[in-house]
Amino acid sequence: MTSADTSDAQEPPRRARARARARGAAVALAGLVLGCVGAVALVSCGTGGDAGGGATFTPTPTGAGTVSFSGEAPSALASLGASVKESARAAASAAASSASARASAFEASVSADVARANAAAQQELKDIAGKGDATADVSLTGKPRSETGGLLAVVVNIANSTDDTASYAVQVDFRDANGKVLETRYVGAENLEPGDRAHPLAISRKPPEPQLTAVVAKAQRY
Repeated sequence: MTSADTSDAQEPPRRARARARARGAAVALAGLVLGCVGAVALVSCGTGGDAGGGATFTPTPTGAGTVSFSGEAPSALASLGASVKESARAAASAAASSASARASAFEASVSADVARANAAAQQELKDIAGKGDATADVSLTGKPRSETGGLLAVVVNIANSTDDTASYAVQVDFRDANGKVLETRYVGAENLEPGDRAHPLAISRKPPEPQLTAVVAKAQRY
């Protein structure tokens, strides 16, 4: 066999080995590239976490604590507080209205009693001649005009000096400086126990001028 023939016979194995080496180099290169790519990816992930993606790897507290400090709880508490305050105001307003109503009813009741006693006094004195039998139990005390809106008013002090329950009728005359009666008012006190006192008011509707003087014209016990 000649040298050319030997070379031709050995050529295929050399080519095979060359191709094998080439494939190995390609595989190694591919592995190196993949490794670099993986390293770059890891570095990139790490860098991204430091820059602002830390929430991906850092546990975030959840549950009751997070809910407690959200914006909902203060809003709910404020709403509840406002509701409680409104309820308190409503209750206070209702109580005040009720008290005012009771006071108004009481004043109306007292006024009705006074009006009835005064009417009874006028009726009782209609047929009484003279000064009556109870002038000793009655006296007058003036009230400052500052307390009566500028009107002339006197307190009629009635004291039951007897041993029995009694009612009183009193006539108060308002006279000018000449003794002329310009106005007459009637007041009364009903069912006074022995020793009890009453203090009704006799109020003149006349203007401040001329000045008038109040006197007990009649007082009758009945």
